[in-house]
Amino acid sequence: MCEALESWHMGKVVYAYRTHPYHGRAWSQEVVADWLGLTQAQLSRIESGKPPQDLGKLMQWAHSLGIPSDLLWFKLPSTKRHIPRHATAEPEQQTDDAQGGLLLPVVINGHSLMVPVDARTLEESGLGSLIDQSDGSTEHEAMKRRIFIKGGIAAAALPGIGLEEVEHVASALNNARRYMDGSVVSYLRRQIESCKADDGRLGSKKTLPVMLGLLQAIEEHARDVRPAVRRELLSIGADGAEFAGWLYRDVHQPLNAGFWYDRAMEWAQEADHAAMQGYVLLKKSQMAYDERDALRMLTLAEAASNARWQLPARVRAEVTQQEALGHAMLGDPLDMVRGQLDTAAELLTNAPEDEPDALGAYFTGHTRLLRDAVTYTEAGKPSLAVDLFSDVLSTNVLSHRDTGFFNARRAAALALSGEPDEAANIAKQSAAVAYEMRSERTVRVLGEVSQSLDRWRGRPAVRAFREVLGAAT
Repeated sequence: MCEALESWHMGKVVYAYRTHPYHGRAWSQEVVADWLGLTQAQLSRIESGKPPQDLGKLMQWAHSLGIPSDLLWFKLPSTKRHIPRHATAEPEQQTDDAQGGLLLPVVINGHSLMVPVDARTLEESGLGSLIDQSDGSTEHEAMKRRIFIKGGIAAAALPGIGLEEVEHVASALNNARRYMDGSVVSYLRRQIESCKADDGRLGSKKTLPVMLGLLQAIEEHARDVRPAVRRELLSIGADGAEFAGWLYRDVHQPLNAGFWYDRAMEWAQEADHAAMQGYVLLKKSQMAYDERDALRMLTLAEAASNARWQLPARVRAEVTQQEALGHAMLGDPLDMVRGQLDTAAELLTNAPEDEPDALGAYFTGHTRLLRDAVTYTEAGKPSLAVDLFSDVLSTNVLSHRDTGFFNARRAAALALSGEPDEAANIAKQSAAVAYEMRSERTVRVLGEVSQSLDRWRGRPAVRAFREVLGAAT
């Protein structure tokens, strides 16, 4: 590994890593490529070709492999560039944006990693104003903010807070036992909620660095606080770790997603947060659907339905619907599937509006209808699914990223219903959003749509969609 790192060739580093005897057996190119967000063919070219020079990709791969920053040969660029807030980058500009970014420190499993944040992320999230003193801050305040950033929270979504709060949270980070009080716990909870709100607008790749920074702060400082405060920290940490698992699902890094779901479960157990434990089982079931593992998906959903988790009514409705999806995928009778969907609808209708637990707050009537549509597609009733997708998407209530994703699902149902032109036109719109938001999950669904449309590949609409999809991937 040392020789590979000294070669300054990331391909050699990846090869040395995956064939290292520490693993007991060599990891295949297919497995490691999946971690890095590549195909096997792409990884093969990287290992055998010239040294990759794209700084943004180098930072991403180094983070995925957990390479400590002091062993890396690349450093931060010395120049800063201004990216207009509303500028739309063309595909060939994105590499430059990544090269104009920086690394923020994140500690995972005791290892200090550097997470890449590109220039667009800095601009759109507001983090750039904390690093660049040109925003009019006084020298004293700018110094305080820089000290806070170095304290380990990775500049976690700080725009808009005052100097007094910066000093208070910075003190807590420096002396956790003395200062890590309820107000700091509330602050961290607010920042996690802010990340969740940003996800649909900015996309997972822009939200992840800030989220990982928050989780670092929680993990680092839960080690040296009073037991009651530790439980509070781990409870909100479990919520954040579950969300990080979702973000990694969206960029299609299932191993990282699984890591954070496991961490969420561990923290929820230590914090004695029963509902979160059941909720994580639900999320693991949903990740099993991503991998088309129907049996595991169903058994995880059934485990999540156990009464001992004391789940809020909204989450019980979501769990019941997930069970229906599992039965649909396994080919069970449609009446059974419909019965569970009806039960889920009843649970959601009767859920108290002022339910104190925030778990499942996103699971609304619209969300339920979209999930019903996915279930009907899996049950072999795509025409029913098309109508449901169309009804919800016409309301414009979804985030930009989710609109792109469910349009991909809608296109899949249209293709299965034998409507290739409309399917291709909807899929083309979805592909543009997937490219903009960098949602690998959406791209995977669009790949399925492309396969379903193969028998109509000569039609102009289908050709146009495949051209856009090729650019997006």
